[in-house]
Amino acid sequence: MIPPRPSTARRIRRVCPFAIRSRVAGSFVISACLLLSACHGHRRPPPAPKPAVTLGAPAAVLPAAPLPAEELVPDPFALGAGDAVEIELLGLPNTRRLCLVMPDGRIYYDLLPGLRVEGLTLEDLRAHLAADLAAFYRDPQVGLTLRRVKSRRVWILGRVNTPGLYSLDQPLTLLEGIGRAGGLFTSRFSGTTEELADLRHSFLIREGKMLPVDFLRLFQDGDLSQNVALKSGDYIYLPSSLSQEVYVFGAVNQPLAVGFRDRVTLVSAIAAAKDVRAGARVGQVLILRGSLQKPAVYLVDYEAIRRGQAPDIDLEPRDIVWVPDQPWSNLEKYARTVLQTFVRTLAANEGANFAVPNGKATIVTPVTGP
Repeated sequence: MIPPRPSTARRIRRVCPFAIRSRVAGSFVISACLLLSACHGHRRPPPAPKPAVTLGAPAAVLPAAPLPAEELVPDPFALGAGDAVEIELLGLPNTRRLCLVMPDGRIYYDLLPGLRVEGLTLEDLRAHLAADLAAFYRDPQVGLTLRRVKSRRVWILGRVNTPGLYSLDQPLTLLEGIGRAGGLFTSRFSGTTEELADLRHSFLIREGKMLPVDFLRLFQDGDLSQNVALKSGDYIYLPSSLSQEVYVFGAVNQPLAVGFRDRVTLVSAIAAAKDVRAGARVGQVLILRGSLQKPAVYLVDYEAIRRGQAPDIDLEPRDIVWVPDQPWSNLEKYARTVLQTFVRTLAANEGANFAVPNGKATIVTPVTGP
């Protein structure tokens, strides 16, 4: 006899306890997830970065330094290694010779064993030759002609028609030197030089320091008190006014000029320089803005900016950002040291790029001074 099948109700009672428990557990999990989701939705979002702002009043404006009066007086020409002079004893045939000033600073002429001439003017050389040749000739009359100068040169680079190295074979002023380089580049459209040479950021370096020459006053106002006499080793640079760059130097991993497009901020400029180096004084970042002769100096707490405690700073083309690596006490004195270091570094890079046009020379000069 086959036992009767359990009724539907009894089957449900046997199966439902597990199903009911599963459904209750699932409902609890879903409720917990919804509760956590709701709690997560009420969390406070991270603070948005503060919008960048423009700089306010500068901490200092460097006054224009006076130009020493002696810089307007040319030095007399003095011979040096590589120069060539033509020497002749007047009235005596076959005595004309082209003599080079040798690396030891001497010339060798006729029967003389070697005459040291480095640092002598042409008149000094004439007198020395006449005195020494008197041992071999009666009352020698010496004729001298300077044929080539290689010992005294100046650099003239930037927005001139023919940039390069120029010999100082005669006394030259700044205007005459730039004229020898073909003059300032002229626009074909306006016929002016203003839009091509940035006179506010042009400079002259002598013996490692920038002279306080105001190119704007010289070329625009005709102020001849700025027309200094050139000396051997001078470096003149006239940047393009079409160049839009921000310079980042000091205690950064890769000092460089950041191309200015739509917008450059302090954070983006330092990021382009591969961030600051360890030990950098990020609470005392300097921004120099304006003419190289009278720049405004701004002091920025970059540490507060990168912590989100202060807004980022909008930069302008030609700004100089300097991250110190050592403490300083006198802002004006330190800013002048930074400015001198900047122009030396820029001059070294431009000179290297002129010598190797297709290369990528990068020269960094460490800051010196307080």
